[in-house]
Amino acid sequence: MTFWDNKSVLVTGGGGFLGKHVVEQLRNSGADKDVIHIPRSQTVDLRVWENCQKVVQNVDIVIHLAGVVGGIGYNMENPGSVFYDNAVMGIQLMEAARQANVEKFVAAGSVCSYPKYTPVPFNEKTLWDGYPEETNAPYGFAKKMMLIQGQAYRQQYDFNAIHLLLVNLYGPGDNFDPRNSHVIAALIKKFIDAHAEERKEVVIWGTGSASREFLYVDDAARGILRAAELYNKPEPVNLGAGMEISIRDLVALIAELTEYDGNIVWDKTKPDGQPRRCLDVSLAKKEFGFTAQTDFRTGIKNTIDWYMDHLNTNLGENKIV
Repeated sequence: MTFWDNKSVLVTGGGGFLGKHVVEQLRNSGADKDVIHIPRSQTVDLRVWENCQKVVQNVDIVIHLAGVVGGIGYNMENPGSVFYDNAVMGIQLMEAARQANVEKFVAAGSVCSYPKYTPVPFNEKTLWDGYPEETNAPYGFAKKMMLIQGQAYRQQYDFNAIHLLLVNLYGPGDNFDPRNSHVIAALIKKFIDAHAEERKEVVIWGTGSASREFLYVDDAARGILRAAELYNKPEPVNLGAGMEISIRDLVALIAELTEYDGNIVWDKTKPDGQPRRCLDVSLAKKEFGFTAQTDFRTGIKNTIDWYMDHLNTNLGENKIV
C-alpha cells in the first residue's frame, strides 16, 4: 500500500509544464490513472465558482498548480489580470474544497512572494518582512493569499492546507513562447534562434548582476508529492535547489551549451527584477526529506535537447493551465 492507493486526486494545471510531471510521478507512485482528475482551462475555467465546486466533488487530495504565469515583461504588461486570475482561482478552489470535505489541499506558492530585499538564503520566517519586487508583486501577493487562507481555514475549520514556495522551474516541456516564458526557456530559444539565423549579437534584458535559483521540474514534482504525503503543518515550506547563479553566468552557460559564439549585449534600460534569489531549503529536508538531485548543467542540457527535438511543434502553453 502507498499513500496514493485508492485516493482520488485533483491536479489543477495538470496539463501544464509542472503539472504533466506531477501527474506522471503520481501514476508511478501508485495512484490509479482513472482517479487523477485534470481539468483543462479550455473547458473548465476555475475563475468561475460553479466550476470549482464541480471539480472537487468526490476528491480526496487537491494539488493546485494552475496559474497565470510569465516572465518580467508579461507581468509588467498584465499586473491586474495576473493578480485577479491567480487570486480568484486559489480562493474559490480552496473554499470549494473545504465545503466538499477534501482531505488535503496542496497549494503551489511562489518565491515571488518574498520581499524584494531578503537576506540570502531566503528563510520562510522572513516572508512577511517587506514588499515583493514590484514587477512580480501582483503574482506574489495573489499566491500568498492561499497561505493566509489555508492558515485561517486550519484554525477555524481544521482544514489541512499546506503551502509550498517554489523557485523558478526549468526542464523538458517548459514553455518557450517568448510572450510569457521564464528566463531559462526564453534564453534557450533566443540563443538557438540567433545561432540558426547567424546573428552576430543577442540582446539580454538588464545588467546580468541579478541572481536566481532554479529547480529542475522532475525534482519539483517529486518534492510536491513528498509534501503531499508527509507534511501537515500550517507554516510555508521552501521548495528549491539551494543554489544561486547570476544571470550573467546563466547566459554564458546557455550560450556555451547552444554553441552560440556571437556578442552578448546587455540592455541596461530593462529591469533586472529581484536582486537575488536563493532559498534556505533545510525545512523541506527536515520535514519531508526533500533535496534536489539534478545537476544544474545536466538539467540545462536536457532542456536544450528537448527543445531541439520539438522545434517544429507548438511550444507555447496556455497562460492558464
